[in-house]
Amino acid sequence: MPIAVGIDVMPARRKMSVGELADRVGITPANLAVLENARAKAVRFATLAALCEVLDCRPGDLLRWEAEDTASSRAAPAGAS
Repeated sequence: MPIAVGIDVMPARRKMSVGELADRVGITPANLAVLENARAKAVRFATLAALCEVLDCRPGDLLRWEAEDTASSRAAPAGAS
């Protein structure tokens, strides 16, 4: 996936536990783990905003775009043999 999640880095820099972060953001630790491990299919803007407010950061500090390996992600054109 070209979107990398760095939610685990910011709480460590703030010396904040996962449980404390989840509590202050208003989500369960399990849902925070889903976000941290990039298993989430979506994130609500309200949740992203709450994370940024609690961690005193910007969305780009938590999410970043990384180019996929073009050789492995390139599909063969239709009808090519």
